[in-house]
Amino acid sequence: MDSEQLAEKILGHMATAVMVFDTRMRLVHINLAGEIMLARSARHACGRTVYELVVNAEEMVEQLASAVTTKQVISQRACHLELPDMQSLRVNCTFTPMLGDDGVDGILVEIRQIDRQLRIEQEEMLISQQQATHALVRGLAHEIKNPLGGLRGAAQLLEGEIGDASLKEYTRIIIGEADRLQQLMDRMLGPSKLPKIQAVNIHQVLERVEELVMAEVGNGLKFSHDYDPSLPDLQADPDLLVQALLNITRNASQAMDGKGEITLRTRVQRNFTIGPQKHRLVARVEVIDNGPGIDEELRRKIFYPMVTSRSDGTGLGLSIAQALVSRHQGLIECNSQPGNTVFTILLPLDTSNEP
Repeated sequence: MDSEQLAEKILGHMATAVMVFDTRMRLVHINLAGEIMLARSARHACGRTVYELVVNAEEMVEQLASAVTTKQVISQRACHLELPDMQSLRVNCTFTPMLGDDGVDGILVEIRQIDRQLRIEQEEMLISQQQATHALVRGLAHEIKNPLGGLRGAAQLLEGEIGDASLKEYTRIIIGEADRLQQLMDRMLGPSKLPKIQAVNIHQVLERVEELVMAEVGNGLKFSHDYDPSLPDLQADPDLLVQALLNITRNASQAMDGKGEITLRTRVQRNFTIGPQKHRLVARVEVIDNGPGIDEELRRKIFYPMVTSRSDGTGLGLSIAQALVSRHQGLIECNSQPGNTVFTILLPLDTSNEP
């Protein structure tokens, strides 16, 4: 194998997208990773200008021109690359001028997609925060429940010693409030029983959740479905999944005051990473509403207990949902903008990689 063939083979096996543009901003060479990123073969991509390949081409053209004029390597981190018919990608870019005898012959562009890396880091941070929060809540609940039990017991003894019926009303209030706090602690801790794992059809779970929400809000709310019929059964506790998805869907309904549209969508993800663990198959379940959206500041802490934007809310629904999904080695993500809020539930379909 000569040096040219070896170089071509190396470029073909690189995970980084490598492209070469001439000084007229036309693509003259692209490796396999670049073809995959652009979703175009080299035959259809080469000869095209940056404006034909990238939607937000102005920024890239500016960096290409700067590399030509300065003859210096230019690096750009965490920039958005918008491609036709595709979502925006977050990438790191390096623009290297290729110097010849008469100046710059072309510009070598290296593009590394970092969306997946950033998502994994965010998920690991979210899982870590959720575990730390759950440990804090468990410790706090333990410290509260012990004196609460003593307080309730003392109120019961006092009630038995009081002969005046009007005074017993005060002890009943103490007992009632102690019971209410006990229930609140139990809700914060979530179910204590072990999950009853069995084969579960996620679409049946979603249909059950829809029935429960519609029974609560009536006909002002509309549901639509976008199910993947190829989605296999997953190993889970159906009751816990119903509770988790009910909390999320009910939260969406309340955000729209029971008037709007909720879309339930399912998909299969292959070779997908949840936190630090890679899974061969993952079920992607999305609850999408067209409500007002969630404020960015609130969205960053929406899965923490006692965090809510409603005056009558407890702020426990999403925290409990996250805890229930995490018991299935899954995760909940949230993306929101006005008119499109998406809660994504990721659940492993295979158990071969689980501890």
